Amino acid sequence: MSTASGLPLPPHRPEPGHSLRTIREIRESRPEEQREHFDAELADTDLDALPAVLRRWAAMANDGFLDLLLSTPFEGLEFGERSYDDAASGQ
Repeated sequence: MSTASGLPLPPHRPEPGHSLRTIREIRESRPEEQREHFDAELADTDLDALPAVLRRWAAMANDGFLDLLLSTPFEGLEFGERSYDDAASGQ
């Protein structure tokens, strides 16, 4: 089959930024406490939106954010009084 000239080509789909290929792999890549949220969102997702939801969960599994939080969660942060503490103590 040939393509009609003058018609735009379909957009190039870049390779996904993750190696997870199945819903089971995406689910098992999540920490235990997030699997219930994954299951609930998956159950309520419209079929047309399913690819976007799965890509988002797969990307979250590989973004390293959870590893960063678990490794040194408060390193370099300074904690102090909240701005409303002064107002509450003056009353």
